[in-house]
Amino acid sequence: MTMSAIEALKSEQALAIELMNSLSADEWNAQSGCTGWRVQEVFCHMASVFHSIADPSTIEGGTSEDVEENAEVPVQARKSWTRDQVIAEYMEWSEKGIGALSFMNTPEMADTVIPLANLGSHPMHLLANAIVFDHYCHLRHDVGHAIVKAAALPRDPQALTATLEWMLAGIPQMCQPALSVAPKQTVNLVFEGPGGGSWTLAPGADLWTITAGRDSHAPSAISNAHDFISWGTKRADWKDSTRLENGNADSEAVLNAINVI
Repeated sequence: MTMSAIEALKSEQALAIELMNSLSADEWNAQSGCTGWRVQEVFCHMASVFHSIADPSTIEGGTSEDVEENAEVPVQARKSWTRDQVIAEYMEWSEKGIGALSFMNTPEMADTVIPLANLGSHPMHLLANAIVFDHYCHLRHDVGHAIVKAAALPRDPQALTATLEWMLAGIPQMCQPALSVAPKQTVNLVFEGPGGGSWTLAPGADLWTITAGRDSHAPSAISNAHDFISWGTKRADWKDSTRLENGNADSEAVLNAINVI
């Protein structure tokens, strides 16, 4: 465990602030890649995530076991906010949130496992990775759906590495309902380019497992980390950007079961 995810998050924070301050009124109100959310609501969500991490007692929150349902609560409460209010909340609470996440990365706290509703249970240090994932995905894929310069933001290797760590850690628990009824077919996940590497997704006695490296006897799904963030969250079809080597219907069913929250 290192503080590399915190450093990646600080870079993503800087990109978010620069992007927010550069948008026109029309861009701010454009429909994002998130159903029902304008670009403004995406930034509201990003700010409210930091707020809920730093001081959950001072922000509206949901009580369900569905984190996406809960995320709607503060976003809906901010529907009438001005652009300046949204930016001000992000500026204040991103700093406080990164401070809280840095504390969670200290040796005393880093390996403490906490439940995160339908995200599963994870060590505290991975929360920083989760917010890097949240930023990378929302900025480039969701805001980027409407804003060309957001889609063109740098594909930073450190951010991609931190994001992949969260996504791969999450798959066995987040995707358990779908994987539990999927064929028991091992599949290699291979990501070329920045932040890439190879991992083996395999059925286990209880949950599926993800381990570093390839199983030479298994089909390989080959893409890149940036595209995986899109198809691994069901924003896109894996077939649009993935080459499946030695594939079969069972390996396709396993890939269809991946849906990281």
